[in-house]
Amino acid sequence: MEKINNVTEFIFWGLSQSPEIEKVCFVVFSVFYIIILLGNLLIMLTVCLNNLFKSPMYFFLSFLSLVDICYSSVTAPKMIVDLLAKDKTISYVGCMLQLFGVHFFGCTEIFILTVMAYDRYVAICKPLHYMTIMDQERCNKMLLGTWVGGFLHSIIQVALVVQLPFCGPNEIDHYFCDVHPVLKLACTDTYIVGGVVTVNSGTIALGSFVILLISYSIILVSLRTQSAEGKRKALSTCGSHIAVVIIFFGPCTFMYMRPDTTFSEDKMVAVFYTIITPMLNPLIYTLRNAEVKNAMKKLWGRNVFLEAKGK
Repeated sequence: MEKINNVTEFIFWGLSQSPEIEKVCFVVFSVFYIIILLGNLLIMLTVCLNNLFKSPMYFFLSFLSLVDICYSSVTAPKMIVDLLAKDKTISYVGCMLQLFGVHFFGCTEIFILTVMAYDRYVAICKPLHYMTIMDQERCNKMLLGTWVGGFLHSIIQVALVVQLPFCGPNEIDHYFCDVHPVLKLACTDTYIVGGVVTVNSGTIALGSFVILLISYSIILVSLRTQSAEGKRKALSTCGSHIAVVIIFFGPCTFMYMRPDTTFSEDKMVAVFYTIITPMLNPLIYTLRNAEVKNAMKKLWGRNVFLEAKGK
């Protein structure tokens, strides 16, 4: 069957059909996006200027912040502009690029969170061999693996969608291009494609989530032999990781561990992993991590000193 593609652009329905609600959302999500940028940039700056890259935990944390900025930037700016726009349109090519970006950075974040869980497992359960196991070369290879894994996942998703014919309608009941809403517009049977998409996304989401649960369960069990101070530090660090995992993987599992169907709640659920999680990550990691807070205080104190000296 020859591919027929009469669609050159797609139209988003957006978060709401009410202009009043959209104006409120514009203010709220503009503030959220600014917090995402400033919070994650602050973490990257703190890690860089305090030379914390030598620590695997902060090495991965800085790249998690980078991914959060990229991930939210794929959808948030367009969504914020559309909240005040009469016509919420995106070109076909732009839609495919957005779909690629969402899955690329989203999957990369999943893999980085998994690697960070492994890092905490080694640090707590094998402290004497920690620096040998998590040396810089291995950290670099693991980081590269997260980006390659995200790329492969995303390119499969896009390849499955690009080969489908779109001959109208072209209205997407969402605020960005995601696989399930776009598949609904294809003018052909998408049962097989939808199944492959679900297996691809679902396997990664569920598989990583199970690995994370096992890792943190082992860590928590091993804490019984730790000193009171060791337990406090470990629980402080792991607590922040577990909070991020729950906030991120809960919505992701709801969205992608199911057949090719869409629900009216999908847009609100998507807000959690595209906007809320990237915004909360810096707050969670800084508020529950004494070392990061101290590094930020030193950075702030140094800047204040330099400004005073300059005057």
